Amino acid sequence: MLKGGVVKQIYELRGAGRSIRGIAERLGLARNTVRKYLREPGVPVAKPRPPGRSKLDPYRPFLEERVGAGVLNTAVLLRELRAQGYPGGVTILKSYVAPFRRPRQASVTVRFETAPGEQAQVDWGKFRYRAADGTERSLWCFVLVLSWSRALYVEFVPRADVATFIRCHLHAFERLGGVPRRSLYDNAKVVVLGRDAAGEPVWNARFLDFALRLGFEIRLCRPYRAQTKGRVESGVKYVRGNFWPTACFTDLADLNHQARAWADQVADVRVHGTTLERPAERLVRERPHLLALLPAERLVPFQREERRVGRDGYVAYERAWYGVSWRWAGQLVQVQAGAGTVQLWAGDERLAVHPRAQRPGQRLTIPGQWAGLPSGDGRPPKEPLAVQLPSVEVEQRPLAAYAALVGAPS
Repeated sequence: MLKGGVVKQIYELRGAGRSIRGIAERLGLARNTVRKYLREPGVPVAKPRPPGRSKLDPYRPFLEERVGAGVLNTAVLLRELRAQGYPGGVTILKSYVAPFRRPRQASVTVRFETAPGEQAQVDWGKFRYRAADGTERSLWCFVLVLSWSRALYVEFVPRADVATFIRCHLHAFERLGGVPRRSLYDNAKVVVLGRDAAGEPVWNARFLDFALRLGFEIRLCRPYRAQTKGRVESGVKYVRGNFWPTACFTDLADLNHQARAWADQVADVRVHGTTLERPAERLVRERPHLLALLPAERLVPFQREERRVGRDGYVAYERAWYGVSWRWAGQLVQVQAGAGTVQLWAGDERLAVHPRAQRPGQRLTIPGQWAGLPSGDGRPPKEPLAVQLPSVEVEQRPLAAYAALVGAPS
């Protein structure tokens, strides 16, 4: 289609008496083009082309279902489409998803870069899911990011207490190959209990002891300032947007197996948008700058959780019950859970070793758990009566007296 200025020249030359051939030679046009514009009463309008067939057309029902479920991450959608044989690229997919996304508000922040081995950033994320029985449940996701390499560690856990928090740190340091010199946190209770009158942090004593023993410094970001630890904030969003939509798991162990595979095969091998390198390759260069992890035997106390033994001689742990000798009833003991066992300790004394429970509410007893009770029969003690009856002396009479009373022969 010709521009308006060229069309105007065609009409002006025609009005001056020029022939179609002359106009075409003057303007460098084909004669049929000049003839077409002279025949039209106005400027011709280009006819729209009929829409062509898109490579996404066979997959639109699947995309509509996924977008309806809130999955708008094109990397996730592309991975799922490629598994179904989609031959196209990501550009057309982004165009499809764009109308469904909310417009982003511009924000400004200052980016700080750190040296290798200098810093890690740690945060929790809460993830909800619907179980097979239809009930809605939730899990906590521990995310640790090494600030220089952007290497990621992810672990899903049922609760976010300080004992679990410490164990997740140990698992992350073991997998990443060392301990950073400082770690950055928000103001969660597992790290800091509050502030004193001078505004100084009141640390969680157990977590502070853990940090001091491993040799890393605790740093807090400013309250209500999530950008201070933006790398791990982005890491939690990345897990939520890239891994969680495709997670389909039978239990917690299966979920964490999938999360580790995703971190190794997707998160740490992608080209990072800021560093323009793969986190796995940068981690190889960062590892020599990390602090060495303590020997395993010195870390054992941090892998235990404190529990009180019930009056019945059992310890409640993860919706199951584990027995110890009745002599420990009412006292504090420590639980050390492994992949297939649960050990109960009192300081350096191991009280019991149980196989891990296979179902909620399971009650596991040790041999001789009730041995030595005052009753001597090896059974659990019975509750004492609330009222003790006074002793009564009963008079003894001969049988003849009872016979006379009822009129029977003696």
